[in-house]
Order: sequence, then C-alpha cells, then structure tokens
Amino acid sequence: MKKNHQMNPGVDALFREAKQWREEFGKLRGIALDCGLTEDVKWYQACYTHEGNNIVLIHGFKEYCAYLFFKGALLKDPKGILIQQTKNVQGPRQVRFTNVKEITKLAPVLKAYIREAVGVEKAGLKVKLKTTADFEVPEEFQKRLDKNPALKKAFEALTPGRQRAYLFFFSGAKQSVTRESRIEKWLPQILKGKGMDD
Repeated sequence: MKKNHQMNPGVDALFREAKQWREEFGKLRGIALDCGLTEDVKWYQACYTHEGNNIVLIHGFKEYCAYLFFKGALLKDPKGILIQQTKNVQGPRQVRFTNVKEITKLAPVLKAYIREAVGVEKAGLKVKLKTTADFEVPEEFQKRLDKNPALKKAFEALTPGRQRAYLFFFSGAKQSVTRESRIEKWLPQILKGKGMDD
C-alpha cells in the first residue's frame, strides 16, 4: 500500500463502524489506494476518485460487499465480472465479493479495471443515459393518461427523473392488478405535481 497520507480518517471511522465486511473493505481499500486514487467519504460510503472524478465506491450489503464502478457500463469487462444491479441502473456496475480470498485472487484484474476506469475519465467519456421517452409506459398508466388530460398534463410537467421513478415503480409490478393499484395510489401525488419522494 502507498503512504498512509492517502488514507482518509473519515473512511477509517466508516470501516470501524461496519458491522460486517471489515476485512474485505480493508482489502478493497488497499487495491484502490495502490492505484493512486484519492480516498473520500461520499453518500456514507468509501469513494475513490481521480482528479475529482468518481471512479469506484466500496459498499456492503447483507449477502455481499462490492466495488461499484461509476461508469462500469463503459468498461470492457473481459472477465465478465461486472454486474448491473437492476435493469434500470444505467452507468454503474458492481463487482461482488463474499470473502477476502475472492478479492485477493481478483486483485490484478481489479487494478486493471480501475486503470481502465481512470482512462475513461481522462478521455471524458460519458454513459449515454436513456431519456424518459426511452422507457416503456405501462399500458394501464397509458390508458389513464389518454382518458385524463389533467393527469397527462401533470405527468408531463414533472421533471424527467420524477417521471422515470413513477414509470419504474408502475412497471415493476408483474401483475396488471398490482400495476393498477399502484397507479391508483399515486395519482393524487402526480396531480399535485409531486414526485414519489416529495
């Protein structure tokens, strides 16, 4: 590992408070620092940057811990280890681990991916994000929009992010009856011009 001055005390505290994955976090941290990244705390997670650009985040879940590459969708991924968390996640990709041995074995590959991610930033590459128009409007919601001009106007007045949140949520239900009840529940919020989190 490189000199300790690269270690951020905020990250030390974060890892000390971790209920699980401490050893794994330490290993992932060492790999990121070996690559010369700057360590910071963002979104209550250990975040590693290059010249101010986010490269990779370390986070832990119940079943696994992970590296999250912010622009993972742009990486080549010759080892096939990058995971798209859900179909709605556009740019970020995870590499998941359940023990230190897996991390140690993959260390050279992770370093190569980090170098490539830094290259992506240096080249100024951007993930081409889908617009709201690229997302499917569930049939049940489309019918409501067609029948109710006030609802259509209110929905179109929402920010693209709020529109997408509703579309993701409505389409997330497998059964039509569930989609209908979700739409019914959130109609008043849409008509008030509010997003799901407002």
